[in-house]
Parts: sequence; structure tokens; C-alpha cells
Amino acid sequence: MLRTEPPDAVIDALRGSALIGRGDRVLIALSGGPDSTALLLAAAECGLDLVAAHYDHALREGSELVALQVGELCSRLGVELLTERRAAPMPKGSVQAGARALRYEFLDRARAACNARHVALAHTADDLVEGVVLHLLRGCGLAGLRGMPARRGHYIRPMLGVWRSEVSDWLRRRQIVTHDDPANADLRYDRVRVRMQILPALELGRPGITRRFHGAALRAAAVYEAAAAQAAAVLEAGPTDADLRAMSEPQAVEVLKAMYARAGGSEPGLSRSHLAAMLRLAEGGRGGRGVDLPGAKRFRIVDHVPEITSPGASQRPTRARLEISSCAGCHHPQAAHLRAGLELSLGWRRPGLRMRPAGGRGSRKLQDIFVDAHVPREERDGWPLVFAGERLVWVPGIAVDVDHLSRPGDPAEHVTITQMLAGPSKLVG
Repeated sequence: MLRTEPPDAVIDALRGSALIGRGDRVLIALSGGPDSTALLLAAAECGLDLVAAHYDHALREGSELVALQVGELCSRLGVELLTERRAAPMPKGSVQAGARALRYEFLDRARAACNARHVALAHTADDLVEGVVLHLLRGCGLAGLRGMPARRGHYIRPMLGVWRSEVSDWLRRRQIVTHDDPANADLRYDRVRVRMQILPALELGRPGITRRFHGAALRAAAVYEAAAAQAAAVLEAGPTDADLRAMSEPQAVEVLKAMYARAGGSEPGLSRSHLAAMLRLAEGGRGGRGVDLPGAKRFRIVDHVPEITSPGASQRPTRARLEISSCAGCHHPQAAHLRAGLELSLGWRRPGLRMRPAGGRGSRKLQDIFVDAHVPREERDGWPLVFAGERLVWVPGIAVDVDHLSRPGDPAEHVTITQMLAGPSKLVG
């Protein structure tokens, strides 16, 4: 009777993965635990161009021993290892979140140092399901239902179809002993409670539900990828608020997330409340309003065009200047006609500015004038203003002070602003 080898799920996952192209250099994120160790060994068996990276958070006594074990394994395999041990204080807030941020910052540096195309993470099918349950418990949309993506930028997860039990069997057959992180059994963490309490209880009442969660996550990922591809096409063409309204919500959300990433935002960086507020803004209403986003960014819609700006995007121009000439009256669309003989100067917004706009009633704050004109908040400091002495007399493109406006037939100062290097393009002379 022929003896057959058990299925090799780990090797098959790597060989069947479309995430790694022929000749791609891959950086393996190696913690020393079972999953990342299996990923490293399987990648080596598959003959991939490998480098490994290990980050020691220095949070537990003996963590340096794990780093030594990882080093010995890489030495036996002939795989280059990049390591780093935390020396600075942990970031404030959640220990898990801080540790994750430090680890990913290190992995990005390591990838650049070894010129790898991908960073491979050893998340398994169990991790995928745990992520789905966590997202469902917190409330999620389509992106959350997929658990975690197989690819995000240069990060890839080739083992999302491999179960943790298969990894354990695979290592046991090779007589490989790995490090078990005590945090994986610490019930203070939400993910551990899902793993050790919630999912076992669900399995008890509904046997097989874990694998059904996994199947649902894969189907959600396929729908999500289709929506993302359609959103990318719209983004390339330049979306309008009407485009966002015409899309399905998953497509519109993907457009907004891609816009945020292109503007330099982190991924993932937008919460459901951010995205909901952005979609509400796209439903219509006055242009120029906005939604504040993480990373000191702001989403706004101006002339039906959605955009994401940063505080540095609208700087004061450095070479703007006044052009003043005599005029008997004309209809130049970018000029103001002020009383002759005024001592005019160029200035910028400061507290307490007011004027009496022609065509209006009484004195008004500059802030209110900007709001009524739908000038985005982040552009107001860069909007040039014209003064007669200390008196604000012209907000270019918006309002002119009635007390300084020339009368028909009287000599007038023809005033324009030229050589604008930043700020609203409609004011450039």
C-alpha cells in the first residue's frame, strides 16, 4: 500500500499565490512565532528571493532571546536578517496600537534598505475570521466584512487560506519548535477574547460557523475589489459630486479613500463617521464647506469638484502685488474701481476686520463675508486683501467697500492684483 504525504497547505498557498511575481524580492516579517516561522521556511523551500526582518518591542523580559532564536534560524537557512530593538519610549495610548505602529515603521525602513518589492505578513485564515468578528462587533461595512485585505500597498498576506491548525501540523512534521507570544493568551485583548471565547461558543452552537465566516469574508473581498476597480476608473477621470451621488455606496467610499491616500493620508485612516460625513457633503448644498480629516487634512467640494487639501496647500503668495492705474470707468472682471487719491496697500486676514460691502446692508465681519462667498476655510489666510490705510476696502473677487467705491463718472483708481503664486487662481492678474 502506497503511503501518501498529507496535503502541504503552507507550500501550496505560496506556490498558488498570485501576490508574488517571478523574481520578486520578498521581505518576511518574522516575529519568531509559528505562523511567521512557517512562512519563512515555506518561502525558502519555494526558492523565493528572501530577506527577513525582526522587530524586538522590548516589552517583555527575554524578548532578546527570541531575537537570537530568529537569528539562528535565518543563519541556518542562509537568509539575510534585518533586526531592530526598540530604544525610544512607547507611543502614548494603546500598547497594541503603539507596538503595531512601531513594527510597521520598522518594516517600511527594512523594505527600503533591502530593496524588497513586498513585505509578507503571516496572517492566517483564523486571523481573517477573528478580524471579521471584531469588525462586526464594532459595526462595519463591506471593507470590514472582508476581515483584512490580501494586499495593501506593498504588504501582502499569502497565507489567508491556511488555517492555524495546518500551520501547527506543518511545523510538527518538520520538528520545528517556535516561540509562543504570551500576549496571544491574554484575555485583556479583544482579539484574544474572540479567539478563545466568542468563536468557540459560536462553534458550539453552530458547528462550522468559523469556516462560513471565512467564506463570507472571501466573497466580500471579491465584491470589494470589484468596487475598488470601478472607483479607480472614476478617480482617474476626475470625479464630481454628481459622480459620487450616482455610485453605489461601496464605490463612492472607495473613491473617497483613494483620494485621501493620494493626498498623503495613511491607510487605513478614515473612520466610518469620516466617510459618512464626506458622503453627506457630496449630497449637495453650498460649495466650499468641508469635513476635517485625520492628518490635518480637509475634504471639501468646490464648484462641484471634491478635493482633499492640507494646511500647506494654500500658502500666502510671496510675490503678489497691487497694480494701480487711473481709469475713467471700465468693466474689467478682476478689477476694483476705488476713489482716486487713496493710499492703497496689500495685506492679509487678521482679527477684527470689517467692511461695508456695496450692495449689502451695514458693516459686516470679513469672516461672514468669506462664509457667504463659500470660500474654503483653509484658503482664507491666503486670500489677498486691499487696504486704504487701516481700512479694508476690497476683498478681491468678492466684495468692495461702499465708502471707497468710485462714483460713476468720477476719476477712479483701477486696482488689480498680479503675480499670484498661490491662492485662488481666479484672482491672478
